[in-house]
Amino acid sequence: MALRRHRLPRFWLAVTLGLVAAGVGAAHWWEAQLPSRLEQAAADGNYEACLSYSEQLAALRWMSGRAPREQGRCRRHQAETLWQAEKWAEALKLQLLLSNSPAGTVADRKRLQSWQQELKSRALARFEAGDLEGAITLLKPMGEDQHPDGNAYGDNLRQLWSRNRLQQERARGLISQKRWWEALEALNRIDHPWWKSQSVGLQRQVENEIAGLKAKEQEHHSHGDNRLSNVPMADLDGAVQRNIVLGLDDWTAFTTACRQLGGKVVEAGPETGCQR
Repeated sequence: MALRRHRLPRFWLAVTLGLVAAGVGAAHWWEAQLPSRLEQAAADGNYEACLSYSEQLAALRWMSGRAPREQGRCRRHQAETLWQAEKWAEALKLQLLLSNSPAGTVADRKRLQSWQQELKSRALARFEAGDLEGAITLLKPMGEDQHPDGNAYGDNLRQLWSRNRLQQERARGLISQKRWWEALEALNRIDHPWWKSQSVGLQRQVENEIAGLKAKEQEHHSHGDNRLSNVPMADLDGAVQRNIVLGLDDWTAFTTACRQLGGKVVEAGPETGCQR
């Protein structure tokens, strides 16, 4: 019995070593099968299987140096297919993995940069056409939709959009108060193509009103009206008071108000006026 117990550990050791050897042998055998299966999947256009096989090769990379090259090949084909199908997020993710992998080449990294730039261009085109949310959606796959520090490309687009929207709202408010010159200044600050197109009617209205005022003033001049100030005093006084509230001194408030109303400061002896 003692001899029998002594032989048992050797038996289990032999079994264990046999299983390990069988496992290693099976792994070697499967690894030998994978390249041909991978190539066939790539040739058939079955890129999901291609990537699956390449991931398995990557897991067996300690046995062979072929895995990175084959995996890169699959990722390259699949990324291109996804990009052509306009599946931007999936394509960029795969291309980024490829670019950062041992199989990545300079051409792969250039393609990644090219795709990112193309998405930015597409986003800008949508933005200029008035589709802010569509532009932001295009920027999400590369993480440029927003950043905590507010410096993402999408953050810049939002700021530009908001600034133009506020300028139009300001112009509408000034128009309702018949402050035509200030309204014109606000409208001229709009620099977004879509917002400019949305403000054409307001621009025309303001310009017509200003033209009417100029015609009346010209008529006054033709009848000998040579006042030093020909800007409506109510408008000028209101603008001056608003500038004073903003913290400007009296003279700066006056000259700024005159300029805001489309005039220029003129002096005649001790008197100062605002003329258009």
